[in-house]
Amino acid sequence: MSGFVLTCCSTADMPDEYFQNRKIPYVCFHYSIDGTEYPDDLGQSISFDDYYRRISEGAMPTTSQVNVSQFIEFFEPYLEEGKDILHISFSSGLSGTFQSANIAKEELLSEYPERKILIADSLAASSGYGMLVDMAADLRDQGETIEELHNWVENNKLHVHHWFFSTDLTHYKRGGRISPTSAMVGSLLHINPLLNMSEDGKLTPRKKVRGKKKVINEIVRMMEVHAKDGTDYSGKCFISHSACYDDARKVADLIEEKFPHLNESVRINSVGTVIGAHTGPGTVALYFMGDKREN
Repeated sequence: MSGFVLTCCSTADMPDEYFQNRKIPYVCFHYSIDGTEYPDDLGQSISFDDYYRRISEGAMPTTSQVNVSQFIEFFEPYLEEGKDILHISFSSGLSGTFQSANIAKEELLSEYPERKILIADSLAASSGYGMLVDMAADLRDQGETIEELHNWVENNKLHVHHWFFSTDLTHYKRGGRISPTSAMVGSLLHINPLLNMSEDGKLTPRKKVRGKKKVINEIVRMMEVHAKDGTDYSGKCFISHSACYDDARKVADLIEEKFPHLNESVRINSVGTVIGAHTGPGTVALYFMGDKREN
């Protein structure tokens, strides 16, 4: 049994059962929808199907990050048990949560100076963040120390690729991310934006691809170009989707055909409620280990 606990934020977008089985406690972001606030508890308070249905019907959820007091409340029980903490945080390029975790760390270390609290900025989101945490848990279980694991995360996080496409521009228009004219033209021409995660942990538009079949082929081609060892890639591959499982399954099937040496079948998860508040339905995201991300 290790003398430290590995933790993360709910925005790693893995199933609650997964985190329970792997003994990875997570701290919840929050979201409000239809006037009620909920914890981002991975589909337990509101099912993902219901959540995305509400958005399709016009609901506009808002989100809130984990604040300093919530981090203190989350971390302190492990310190009281005599455990050190390695927390892998949601990307600082998308949220101030990393900063809040560090402020909480400094406050707690003044009370528990004999303990270690290490905070790593994942520069990752959704199940790409989840994949980084999953690989860290593998190394934890192999006996890595807290310092070794922290160093591994820092040295490898920019090798986790995130590629996203959206087939539904409605929510982007509602949220003011694109103009009504751009949304109308894009929808008429079946334009699907292709984005990735930059080296500073921000979602960055890369291409506009016309047609769902073409964007599915293009996202898989990005894996062929960037994956470690190309089509001989033998690492993990995760996908997340917001209420468009069939599209995610098509991407997964194509990847499993083109990458026969994956260490396991492609893992498909739901985009969680916090990230889904910003994407809306119709987003598919692909994650794998590859060359170093560069802007």
